[in-house]
Amino acid sequence: MRPVDFRPAEPYYKYVRFPRYLTSQVLLSLVLATACNRGAHPAQTGKMAPDFTVADGTTTVQLSKYRGKVVLLNFWATWCTPCLVELPSLIQLHRDQPNLVILGVSIDEDADAYKNFVARRHINFTTVRDPSESAAKLFHTEMWPETYVIDRNGYIRSKYVGATDWSDPEIRAFIKSL
Repeated sequence: MRPVDFRPAEPYYKYVRFPRYLTSQVLLSLVLATACNRGAHPAQTGKMAPDFTVADGTTTVQLSKYRGKVVLLNFWATWCTPCLVELPSLIQLHRDQPNLVILGVSIDEDADAYKNFVARRHINFTTVRDPSESAAKLFHTEMWPETYVIDRNGYIRSKYVGATDWSDPEIRAFIKSL
């Protein structure tokens, strides 16, 4: 029987050198990547919602005209799967709270596909097509759906990213509290 050697094995990478400049680049990338994530508390919360006017030939929406009312501003698209997931609860919210202003801003490029979609899905709230994403850019929106809750004074009170269940009692209580 051979004696057991308890000395640590020499690591494979012992003589491999990691360049210092590469180390600093990796660390800098990690810091910047974590800084981009604003989470559920976007920089706009508590600030005045930027005003915009969007017209698509059929509908014109100017956000400032809804001052004095609570507004749910929803950025969406017909090709966006999470948008389709949340759409039924958004339609139901509008039925349950008809005094709540729900403004849908679609980024669809195809006008006919957009019109057919709105008609087929019986969307009962105001929606407008903004293929240039001019309104979305003002809100720094890059993911769809993205919804802003704006209070009666025009201040952004909350932001929801992704498919949201608008039948959630907590969300509904929050909206009613405004």
